[in-house]
Amino acid sequence: MPRTGVLGASDELRERARAILTRNASLTAKESLTVVTDDATREVGELFYAAGCELGATTTLLVMPEGRVAGEEPPSAVAAAMASADVALCATAKSLTHTRARINAAAGGTRVVTMPGITLSMLQAGACCADYERVEALTAAMTARLDAARTARIEKDGHTLALNLDGRPGVPSPGVFRTPGASGNFPSGEAYIAPVEDAGSGTMVIDGSMVGIGRLSEAAPMTVHLENGRLTAIEGGDETGPYAERLAVLFERPENGTIAELGIGTNECALLTGNILEDEKIYGTVHIAFGTNASFGGATTADCHLDGIIVNPTLYLDDELVIDRGTFVA
Repeated sequence: MPRTGVLGASDELRERARAILTRNASLTAKESLTVVTDDATREVGELFYAAGCELGATTTLLVMPEGRVAGEEPPSAVAAAMASADVALCATAKSLTHTRARINAAAGGTRVVTMPGITLSMLQAGACCADYERVEALTAAMTARLDAARTARIEKDGHTLALNLDGRPGVPSPGVFRTPGASGNFPSGEAYIAPVEDAGSGTMVIDGSMVGIGRLSEAAPMTVHLENGRLTAIEGGDETGPYAERLAVLFERPENGTIAELGIGTNECALLTGNILEDEKIYGTVHIAFGTNASFGGATTADCHLDGIIVNPTLYLDDELVIDRGTFVA
């Protein structure tokens, strides 16, 4: 059995946490670290709190109630603490990535690392263990492609979804945070963009995983219908019931069901687990999201930001083939 230390974590996990803080978040002993967590992910939050203390940083641990949906704002005291830190690491069950709290903290110079749904097992294998120099290079290349594109088209199993990207910036999420204001997920490896909100139309199969649902079985994929950028219907379900009922938040306000994101996974070590934090980083996958995108170049502020993963997609940017059934085209 591995020897355990602070808070019961193994030496391997404690070393991994220290490496993430120093290698990916560039934390130094002269800086302050605020760790935000909740009851569901508290074990991971406490691991990073202990690692920050061991590295000599001025470290604070904040435990908040678990949010209702991804993209919900944290309590004001948490937002203030994030904004006052050199590094804010958010190990929470629901994502804080697309919240005003994250935007404001980054705008003030905080390096913000969001880890929605993170588990101890994810720190030991998969996307967390990637060569992040390679992830950074692949992400930069795909971000440049998105940045230059005016249109995107996703094709899968007879379904087609057309998106307008004109005038929107590509955004890299390489999982490294070296400069003031750098922010994003860890583990990471994706290039993404906010499509024009009123111009996306078509249907698409989501067959990897979906926020609020988890991993989707091959026998029970989800099909989404969009008209003029708005989600009009969700088809499919499993033994737990119709997907549309479990994703009711998307229909509560028009903004919640507005197309928010097109993302491309660039992490060759990422695994399909049912956890969106890792799933959306899988090399050669595409994901779309609904809800808030004001945090990365869009115009929508909603009650949520919910992503769905498309496995083995075909993707065209400006009618140029970029991914062919899950394989990048040179």
